[in-house]
Amino acid sequence: MEHTYTIQGMTCGGCKASVDKYLRKVDGVTQVLVHLEKAEAKVTMNTHIPTSILQEGLPEKYTIAEKESKNIFEPKQDSNTLVKEKNKLQQLQPLLLILFYITVASNLLHYKNWSVSEVMLDFMGLFYIVFSFFKMLDLKGFPASFSMYDPLAKRLPIYGRIYPFIETALGILFLMRLEIQIALISTLVILSITTIGVTKTLLDKKTIRCACLGTALKLPMTEATFIENAIMIIMAIFMLLNIF
Repeated sequence: MEHTYTIQGMTCGGCKASVDKYLRKVDGVTQVLVHLEKAEAKVTMNTHIPTSILQEGLPEKYTIAEKESKNIFEPKQDSNTLVKEKNKLQQLQPLLLILFYITVASNLLHYKNWSVSEVMLDFMGLFYIVFSFFKMLDLKGFPASFSMYDPLAKRLPIYGRIYPFIETALGILFLMRLEIQIALISTLVILSITTIGVTKTLLDKKTIRCACLGTALKLPMTEATFIENAIMIIMAIFMLLNIF
């Protein structure tokens, strides 16, 4: 009999290999086919294995839930035992909260002498610092997740490894008002490349994790990721037009 399961927690090829390895070790499992982009696994077994047993066989970071079953004699599982998918708004809550706090903070820094240019510079600086912080939490896991949609990271693995440090450097330049032109042009180039990858992923309707907040927070790749990059690109263009 064959069952299809959704697997939450996979972010890279290493995760796919890990899920495959541990599921094959479960007694009764004869074959495993893991799909990273679909976030699912097809498991063939010679006798019915409860989902709870499969879950025990996986590391804690992965959550398995049955998607469908080809065994018509299997008792129907209680829906309350399945992992319920959160809607997009709930999934994106951490990202939206971070953007909200960055927006408020950048405005409060200039409440006595408000200036749109100064607010934008601080917003961009705080954006880079905060987002690079989350990437720094898992410097080993981030490159693999990032390379799944960033075109340059796919071709140059070292780019994914140094990307968090590039963001930190850009954040410092913006906040300290150093080499603003270089920081703005770098922002346009870097985020435009990433946005191309994000757009392609959305158009292909692939289900992958967004690495914008590293791997510490499990965020889906959605339109919000595109909008987040677009805001920074628009700000960079606006500032460059004012300078030149």
